[in-house]
Amino acid sequence: MHTKLNDVEFRGEVAFVGETLGPFFLQDPVKGDAQVAFEAVAVLEPTEAGKEWPFVADERAEELLALMVRGLEGGIDDDGLVWEYLRLFIGPAKKPAPPWGSVYTDRECVVFGESTLKLRRWMRDNGIERTTDEKTPEDHIGLMLVLLGWLAETKPELVEEYLCDHVLTWSSHFLDELAQAAEQPFYQGLALLAKESLEGMQRELALEVTYPRYYR
Repeated sequence: MHTKLNDVEFRGEVAFVGETLGPFFLQDPVKGDAQVAFEAVAVLEPTEAGKEWPFVADERAEELLALMVRGLEGGIDDDGLVWEYLRLFIGPAKKPAPPWGSVYTDRECVVFGESTLKLRRWMRDNGIERTTDEKTPEDHIGLMLVLLGWLAETKPELVEEYLCDHVLTWSSHFLDELAQAAEQPFYQGLALLAKESLEGMQRELALEVTYPRYYR
């Protein structure tokens, strides 16, 4: 395990990123359980928050948080925000950037592809059980960020392997696609903040990642 993962503060920063950002990919701004989180972002002061955000340079974090705040200016029940969440993550129309890893790394571009099964086996082998949302494939970016936060707090010895083998293999590719597809500032900022936070972790931990071929 990288020595930084022995540091409680560093693990807390990893956990903070995963636990803070994960729900925004999983929850409807109005109907989900993340309303409090959306409301907290809406009243952020981006300059101060950017100084505190880990793994991303202060000015860049400020810029991306400001995008997210701007996207919430109409309130969390704004039709544009809610419809954008549905368009990006729910459907029924074809999603412009599906949030599952196997869609990008499996030759057939399918949900529940090989990367999903690989992650499922890894979780089982390491005694990690799902406690919520049993229907969503394990390699949904929101679930994976939440799991990253949990691992940082509970099983830090698994964080590097998890990032190298399951998250970083596709996260930057997907989050770039999502940022380009998003038409609402909140989700543009969210995609880029998640991407750059994960890449910052990769640099801090000096992780070498073998990237697969992307089929989408």
